[in-house]
Amino acid sequence: MDSTQERTFCKWLNTKLEANGYPPMRSLVQDLSDGVRLIQLMEIMGDTSLGRYNKNPRMRVQKAENVNKALEFIRQRGIKLTNIGPEDIMDGNLKLILGMIWTLVLRFTIADISEEGLSAKEGLLLWCQRKTAPYKEVNVQDFSSSWSDGLALCALIHCHRPDLLDYDKLNKSDRHGNTRLAFQVATEHLAIPQLLEVEDLCDSAHPDERSVMTYIASFFHAFSSMDQAETVSRRVEKFAELMQSVWLSRNDYERRARNLLRALSEVQTEWAASMFTGTYTDAKAHSASFNRYKHSTKRSWVTERQDITTLFGNIQTKLRTYGLREYVPPLGLAPSDIDHAWNDLLHSEAKRSRSINAQIRQIKETLRKEFADLANDFSQRLHAISLELSNVEGPLEEQQEHVRTLQTRLPALSDALSRVSRAENDCISANVEENDYTIFTCQDLEFELELLAQSIAKKISFIDNQIVSRNMTNLTPAQLEQFESTFRYFARDGTNTLSLADFNAALASLGLVYSDEDMDYLYDHLVQEYGAITFQAFINLLVSAPDTLVNSRRQKWDSCQVDITEDQTSPDQLRESFRGIASDKPFVTELDMRLAQLPGSAIDYLREVLPFQRNEVGEPEYDYETWLEEVFA
Repeated sequence: MDSTQERTFCKWLNTKLEANGYPPMRSLVQDLSDGVRLIQLMEIMGDTSLGRYNKNPRMRVQKAENVNKALEFIRQRGIKLTNIGPEDIMDGNLKLILGMIWTLVLRFTIADISEEGLSAKEGLLLWCQRKTAPYKEVNVQDFSSSWSDGLALCALIHCHRPDLLDYDKLNKSDRHGNTRLAFQVATEHLAIPQLLEVEDLCDSAHPDERSVMTYIASFFHAFSSMDQAETVSRRVEKFAELMQSVWLSRNDYERRARNLLRALSEVQTEWAASMFTGTYTDAKAHSASFNRYKHSTKRSWVTERQDITTLFGNIQTKLRTYGLREYVPPLGLAPSDIDHAWNDLLHSEAKRSRSINAQIRQIKETLRKEFADLANDFSQRLHAISLELSNVEGPLEEQQEHVRTLQTRLPALSDALSRVSRAENDCISANVEENDYTIFTCQDLEFELELLAQSIAKKISFIDNQIVSRNMTNLTPAQLEQFESTFRYFARDGTNTLSLADFNAALASLGLVYSDEDMDYLYDHLVQEYGAITFQAFINLLVSAPDTLVNSRRQKWDSCQVDITEDQTSPDQLRESFRGIASDKPFVTELDMRLAQLPGSAIDYLREVLPFQRNEVGEPEYDYETWLEEVFA
């Protein structure tokens, strides 16, 4: 089965590489051995940069550094890797490589699948069984032999898109033909890449389970957006999901804030306990350790601090967007507490720097002061803009104007950074390695400037999209969240707009698939009307199809439009929905919610957050009226 897995996993990885402009791989063993492709894949899957790496490694140690960087990133994301190290990938241990890729498939493709409380493999299997249940020739019991005749694949397609194939006219005994047809339809009409060959399913007594799961997961993701319910229970479920997402974001903020504050305190305690032996070698060792901290640990803290601040702002903006009460962090975890702790760290860094520099006092004072003055002034200006960015508040339009004004101040900072760089080069030429008057290097400041520019751009895009979302009163919060996350996912070039290819992919991810001719027409029409495919253009298209849309797509679009616009979430609607579930009682019980077929996750969340009193038999009676009054401002 290794050959099937190797081919399938290679194709799966190539879909991600090619979608991001990288050439495809030909061999997992050869193409992953130097770590370059593995780093590219981790940056794509993690939607982040892993920093500098050896892009053209020649020596084995360079390849090992690349592979180790990628493996460390995987572990930092909470993904457990067993019995695999850099040497296994460099030496082409196919079995361990396939095991690692399978772990990535589970994490990035299958782990987020959920069906009636079941997740991952069990959830995907239950989804397949439910969708193919009406087809008597299909009996899905596993991810191996149940798929060997092609009928299960055809049934999945026909269940969601009966216009793409006529299941009743299939020759049920033509295993190869049915499988080949399913592959062709999935590739051409559903944008699902063909990860398997016909022979992998039809000519094997036991098709490889992992390869089949990887391919079937693509069907789940392609069709998941088409399974929206139109019931009162669904409205409550969506609101519960919104509240749960806010709850998760709050927990994430508090956890990360605690971890950052603890790390800042621990490093300062370590510095306070550190002792010098009085030798030059010892002082240089302290200096080297401190520099490693600044170039690795502190940079990760700078990023984490900015991310935590952004997360807090996004939580507050989301709550205000939906008219909910603002979030007040626990004592000691407010952004101001983090700022105070950060200032303490900067003071401790300065003290640490001075104590080290005092041991190796062979530096030219004039150059040191010149560089320190420029660097400290730049840091203060940078911090002032960063602090102003973190404190942006008020109506969205005022926030938008405020952040754009901050963006106009960045060119002046770039000019100032050039002067800092020239002063630093002067110090290097004079062998000045330490400076009592500053804790910064030009690289530190350049890194923070780049981070600030990225944060401002992200903040502008976020506010622009929130303005559009706020004005979409005919959409539910969960729908807005879905459309906004879809747009953000595909608008990754920093312009907050979609190219034609991204636009096509974004619509396809929502279950809206068009011919090339129709897609070109839609794209040109929106660009002419809005100047580009902005979030406003994207979401306006989703709530009302253009009058000039071709007739062949009008009926499908009208159906989609009903799905999107009919279900709204307001206090009165939610109150009426709860009353329907509770049979007009002023309270709702767990049995009421289960009879209304709410998902288990929604019931568990509502049991946690709804106030209740117990009746005479000890059964909780949940007060939904009081809860709705509390969550809506």
